[in-house]
Amino acid sequence: MGSIALYGIYGLILIVLIGYVIARWMAALRPRRGAGGHSSPSAAQEGGGPAQEGVDPELARQVERFQASQGVLSIHKIGASRQVRVELGQRGYDIRIKPGLLDEIGPATRAATTGHAAFIITDSNVRPLYATRATAALAAAGFAVHVASFPAGEMHKTLLTVATLFDQIFAAPTPPDRASVIVALGGGVVGDVAGFVAATLLRGVPFVQVPTTLLADVDSSVGGKTGVDHSAGKNLIGAFHQPRAVLIDPQVLGTLAAVEISSGLAECIKHGVIRDAALIGWIEQHAEDLRPRAAAAGAGSLSAAGTDVMGELTARNVAIKAAVVAADEHEQDKGPRSHLNFGHTIGHAIESAYGFGGAADGDYLRHGHCVALGMVAADRIAVARGLLAADDAARIERLLARLNLPIRLPGLSADTLLATMRLDKKARAGRLRFVLPAVHLGTVAVHEDVMDSEIREAIRYLSNP
Repeated sequence: MGSIALYGIYGLILIVLIGYVIARWMAALRPRRGAGGHSSPSAAQEGGGPAQEGVDPELARQVERFQASQGVLSIHKIGASRQVRVELGQRGYDIRIKPGLLDEIGPATRAATTGHAAFIITDSNVRPLYATRATAALAAAGFAVHVASFPAGEMHKTLLTVATLFDQIFAAPTPPDRASVIVALGGGVVGDVAGFVAATLLRGVPFVQVPTTLLADVDSSVGGKTGVDHSAGKNLIGAFHQPRAVLIDPQVLGTLAAVEISSGLAECIKHGVIRDAALIGWIEQHAEDLRPRAAAAGAGSLSAAGTDVMGELTARNVAIKAAVVAADEHEQDKGPRSHLNFGHTIGHAIESAYGFGGAADGDYLRHGHCVALGMVAADRIAVARGLLAADDAARIERLLARLNLPIRLPGLSADTLLATMRLDKKARAGRLRFVLPAVHLGTVAVHEDVMDSEIREAIRYLSNP
């Protein structure tokens, strides 16, 4: 009888403990009200970890690990080769990362289509560097290969460029059909333009991404967003069209200008802020291998260890991007994919209003530089709202500066940027959307109540030298 009573006591204690854990877990998911009365959606609502002061740290970590297990995809590594899967059912695809992969793109492209013709789309910078190697690799897989190109630079990401590419494709000796494949060989601009061509050519043909810049490696080559710019703003004309494969060769970054490497690193830091604070620490730890250095010929140079570090950096980032895309392919209203816009609300406006000046000689703001400025501004808004510690915001600024990214830009006009932001495709009925950190790095939330006065104050901060 005594043993039965003892078991009953143990059972009661167990029930109480389970109830306590459930109560604490539910408390961790409740919205937090930041300073100034601004409501911050909970991390569970917006796809990150718990963001509640007073929560037991170990319990918070358990919830974060549970949430991460719902979306983060694993990185498969064999030697120097890494692979990440984008899980989209029958339209899922692999991201392969391997030194020397440029010379092996033929079999992977052949697996994407039974077609006979392959059309490489590239730009005037990449064509003399890598088009011959890509052509040989595709020809070895049995493709009739044709190269179409356009002048390099964001200023050529237009419908006019798309029209000239169609002219080149239809003039090829082997005419395109629905099984023909488009191969995007280049950076983010090439990938966006080539993807849009693939989405609209004969109402849609397969395409494969072969990115050649760090920005394209870690961000724009994954997820199926394609399109071109308009005078009213960036990426206002486009379509969702997923690639059949993404093939990344870190070795090609050796010919990349230092300014382009730094541009890509901005998106890596962004991924850390929105999903993985440990990634920020990893970037800080490997900053010397990652930091771009100007060589005599104007190209960035990587140490011997740098190639593998870049491969690991790319794999970590595309795993984050792949998980977000798999959870929210078409960027639903306030869905997880919207978190990728951290730093982009003000960043895109800066790029549209100021990014193309001096483009003839290459002296212009790259996408990543504008995103870096946008992240600084978003962090300032978050700090002012009590959503982010000032020390964390300062940490991100130090890391951006350490990687040769701008954290100030004198001469910005708040009126100009606000007008440009309201034309952004993510705005709703004139209301601006901001992705802001939610209490700690690695978690963000979407806000639609950011006032013009807050934005002006953040732009004023950016404008101070």
